[in-house]
Amino acid sequence: MLAYPSGLDLSSSHLRFLAARLREHRRRIGSRWRRLPAGRQALLALAHLRNGPTYAQLAAGFGIGTSTVFRYIREAVEVLAGLAPTLHDAVHTAVRKGFMLLDGTLLPIDRRAADRPYYSGKHRRHGMNVQVLADSLGRLIWVSPALPGAVHDIRAARTHGIPQPLTAAGVTCWADKGYQGAGGTVRVPYRGPWRHLSANQQAVNRSQAKIRAFVEQAIATLKTWRLLRKLRCSTTRITTIVQAILTLHIATTSTPR
Repeated sequence: MLAYPSGLDLSSSHLRFLAARLREHRRRIGSRWRRLPAGRQALLALAHLRNGPTYAQLAAGFGIGTSTVFRYIREAVEVLAGLAPTLHDAVHTAVRKGFMLLDGTLLPIDRRAADRPYYSGKHRRHGMNVQVLADSLGRLIWVSPALPGAVHDIRAARTHGIPQPLTAAGVTCWADKGYQGAGGTVRVPYRGPWRHLSANQQAVNRSQAKIRAFVEQAIATLKTWRLLRKLRCSTTRITTIVQAILTLHIATTSTPR
């Protein structure tokens, strides 16, 4: 296999943050000799998460075996995932924000047509459903664990227990029509054909649509990590990967924790 120099569209703060966490992890477990120093392992993991190359491609680029690539990436991802904010942390942040935005997105996966639990009728493809909380400016605050793509947004929100803590904290949360019946402080548009809505209801729906548009920015931020555009790993690892990416994003931006 041929190898060539490449680059990552990430700042050096991503590398410094992950390298520091890996050094702490190595000291904690008493690790001695490694094929790659912590900085190179961090770069390896970032390349995997950001660009999504295969293990064989990374092995050729870093001069190590594919099994070593797998172990090093898995270790780095698990270290990062352990630092991800919980829903409780997100609600604590939301209290200072005034209101929150909630939406779901599908992370495409490599599955056959027979895998019905992972098939989303809405998106017409296989994937995993994750719920996203963003602030009023569209900044990513929290991402839920991944559920099979066949799970609807309202069911996913209830499974993760999203409405209850937001309601208890008195935080208004704007969502789309897919969250009808969520209750509490979750606000959704009026249902029904546009022509059957009153002028006041149409005005409310237009206003809410403008507010909710910012959550798409948070989802787009999440998917700048190209690995999430087509996941080929086991579905049991997807939650850990998403949490690792969330940790990197929050740690290297000005978004308050």
